[in-house]
Amino acid sequence: MSRLHGVATGLFLAASVVLGGAAGAQEFSGLARVDASRSRIEDHRKGTDLSLGLSQGVPFRLFTLKEPPRLVLDFQEVDWTGLKAEAFDKGKNILSAQFGTYVPGWSRMVLQLAAPMQVASAQMEVDPVTAAAQLNISLHATDLESFERSSGAPQDARWDLPTPEPLASPVPRDDNSPLLVVLDPGHGGIDPGAKAEGGIEEKDLMLQFALELGEVLVRSGQFAVQVTRDGDYFVSLERRTALAHQAGADLFISLHADSLTQGHAHGSTVYTLSQEASDAASASLAERHDRSDLLSGSDLSEADDLVAGVMLDLARQETQPRSETLAAALVKGLKSQGGPVNRKPLRSAGFSVLKSADIPSVLLEIGFLSSARDLANLQDPDWRAQTARGILQGLIEWRIRDEAQRALVRQ
Repeated sequence: MSRLHGVATGLFLAASVVLGGAAGAQEFSGLARVDASRSRIEDHRKGTDLSLGLSQGVPFRLFTLKEPPRLVLDFQEVDWTGLKAEAFDKGKNILSAQFGTYVPGWSRMVLQLAAPMQVASAQMEVDPVTAAAQLNISLHATDLESFERSSGAPQDARWDLPTPEPLASPVPRDDNSPLLVVLDPGHGGIDPGAKAEGGIEEKDLMLQFALELGEVLVRSGQFAVQVTRDGDYFVSLERRTALAHQAGADLFISLHADSLTQGHAHGSTVYTLSQEASDAASASLAERHDRSDLLSGSDLSEADDLVAGVMLDLARQETQPRSETLAAALVKGLKSQGGPVNRKPLRSAGFSVLKSADIPSVLLEIGFLSSARDLANLQDPDWRAQTARGILQGLIEWRIRDEAQRALVRQ
């Protein structure tokens, strides 16, 4: 019983692997591949059974999170190729299943539960001859109070990112030196973002575009570039902005290509921060973007205290107009290269990645995967290069105008 309680509270499980029916600690190496034919989620009278087939055993852990109720499984490391969520989840007790790279070297599966459930048993059996592994987890219904009492992400140095260190004071930058632009390719790893036919995912398109755009900006000599991720792994919304602060960024641009079901949306759109979305579509996108963090375990819903909130609002009084000017300059630059831009290209929404109080920040929806034209454009190298040049032109114009206005303020 004590071992099962350890499972439910997220203890490290490398030692709970069962080898040929006998329990024992086991170390593993190499990349395990999922076997979709041996993987399924099925309901039963008491709850739900999860079975995951792997090419070999790997260390794993699991824990539950609340609001909404989720079961999180971490692995070192799994190639999810071939596993489709719609075929994998055959039960009604699991509302959704997401899986992918969490951070480099680690994989994560997140199951959103229809109602609170507890882990009744969990074990990984490894065939001593083939080394193939089978992870079997049984979930039983439980009450909300018990579920919430046992939920929470564990802290384990072997699995988690290191504790952030205090940031050093930024070094003053010469007016003629390149501005540091942090490019934030949306989604990644466990969070694929929008999807299109043929297995095309937003996370891959945005990483490709961010790297291409970064090269264009650096070659101009006016900008230095850092990216919040350079591979297919998950980065929380909170960490994206923290990385920008740590780098001492002058600008922050989050790159996306979402999908909308409300009407027909196409063309580039630039968003700035607002407490209330500028329209229903903006509100829907903001909710979807923040939802990815909730599903992956980072809940950013805690409100600032009153004093901190006032200080942040004061800082944004200077930053917000600069962000709005940046958005307008980017739209102008994109139009100059032939677009296409959305019929309402300047919008606002409460995106978490735009909430930095002291860095001008915008979210750029380069296009929409729900638009056939935009999807074709995003896969066209020539169109991406043209769009990158438009963004560069907008940034150059913004820099000239911003430096002139800041000089007037100093006077």
